[in-house]
Amino acid sequence: MREIVDAVSDFDGVLVVIPGEASGSPEVAWGDAFFYHAPDGVMPERTQPYGTIVTKNYPDDESSRLNEPGRFRVNIHVGRERASQIVDEGASPADVDVFVVHPLYGAAGWVSVVNPAAATAQQTIALLRDAHEAARARASRRSGTP
Repeated sequence: MREIVDAVSDFDGVLVVIPGEASGSPEVAWGDAFFYHAPDGVMPERTQPYGTIVTKNYPDDESSRLNEPGRFRVNIHVGRERASQIVDEGASPADVDVFVVHPLYGAAGWVSVVNPAAATAQQTIALLRDAHEAARARASRRSGTP
């Protein structure tokens, strides 16, 4: 997880948020990571992160078995078309080192990978970079700046 956070932290204009007890965030989010395009360093109020790393089960999201020791899941918004190209249709959300449709947000173009390793680590970083660039482009269009 630390390697992924460090890699994403190098993206231009990224804001990495890792809530803790003093953050005012819900306890379920403590220790997870949320990635935003925010060149001003301020968390966007009306924008969802383009990627996350979760370290535990969330309500209604237990299929990845994240409450088991040593497990975490990277979630990336890649769009529906790209998602259909990279997911392993035969894999389950609990499988390790394979891209699957996100258990809750797959229909919105999100993919997930539990414990990225040899098969998915490089592609995970590349997809996060692409998602960051897509978020940057959306922000630019909204603000009217090139």
